[in-house]
Amino acid sequence: MVEGLIGKKVGMSQIFDAEGNAVSVTVIQAGPCVVVQKKTVEKDGYLALQLGFLGNKAAKKPNKASQGHFKRSGVDVVKKVQEVGCSDPAEFNEGDRISATIFETGEMVHVTGISKGKGFAGVVKRHKFGGGGAAHGSMFHRAPGSIGASSYPSRVMKGMRMGGHMGSDTVTVNNLKLVDVDQENNLLIIKGAVPGANGGYLLVKKGAFRSKKGK
Repeated sequence: MVEGLIGKKVGMSQIFDAEGNAVSVTVIQAGPCVVVQKKTVEKDGYLALQLGFLGNKAAKKPNKASQGHFKRSGVDVVKKVQEVGCSDPAEFNEGDRISATIFETGEMVHVTGISKGKGFAGVVKRHKFGGGGAAHGSMFHRAPGSIGASSYPSRVMKGMRMGGHMGSDTVTVNNLKLVDVDQENNLLIIKGAVPGANGGYLLVKKGAFRSKKGK
């Protein structure tokens, strides 16, 4: 059984439930994906499938290494490739296509993606600091305050929350409900929001599997 699929964020919308309440949903194009390579315990030390996302145009200028890798599998070079866990890779052959049919309406999924980049941000925006007083006499509005002691340890401790690059992190949102599955068009309708901008790649894993990476 394959754990999930590579997807692409189409955008957000809303639907109405049976009671007439508006529900915010995210539309994800989940595949179709092609099996590029099989990972086995004997050869690689673990079980997985290397999938390629077929929902976009092929890579324009692949290097020789990519061309040889995909040629051995008998598939065209694609832009997005990612490994997905699989309990029994022997069930699949290189070149097989996997679509959104592995998902069912009502089940829970975990979605991993790259969050939107915000550039440089201060501590108020990045870490939700409260800031200082807003009166005219105040000289402490959005500054971080003290970042450490002077005499000891005489350095900034590792992990101190400060201003810096915000976003562009790997983020996983667990236990999102699949409101609907359009198997014909490989579309997943997921309740709530998922990381990343429209057009960004995502990894959608079935609820029985939890991601080991991400935040």
